[in-house]
Amino acid sequence: MMKQEVTRRLPGRKKSTTTIMNHQCSVIATLKLFATKWKPCIICYLAQAPLRYNELYRVIPNISRKMLSEHLKELEANALIVRVQYDDKLQRVEYKLSEKGKSLLPILDQLQDWGLSNLTDVLSIREMLASAAM
Repeated sequence: MMKQEVTRRLPGRKKSTTTIMNHQCSVIATLKLFATKWKPCIICYLAQAPLRYNELYRVIPNISRKMLSEHLKELEANALIVRVQYDDKLQRVEYKLSEKGKSLLPILDQLQDWGLSNLTDVLSIREMLASAAM
């Protein structure tokens, strides 16, 4: 059995500042807000109309309840969506896009246009919404 060799940093080399640069990069910071597998879907559905949790769960194919809850909390914490509670017993809660969330829609439209022009076998947001409604 071969012994694994441990590589060490060369003396005098400073630790990489990539983490700091990534944190400061506006593109990376923006993508971290909404560029996951499910967040664009949530944003697109909420762009059509405010929805309750179970409505979102039913229209987004293959999302788990845990993932939906986590993403809704993150989107709310980042002020991209607003959680509206209609009674004290949490029986009626609705989610809608905030103004900040609505400002992402032109970016999503541009991403969609790029995808439709440069990728094969993809659907537009409207086609996805229509197929989920069936």
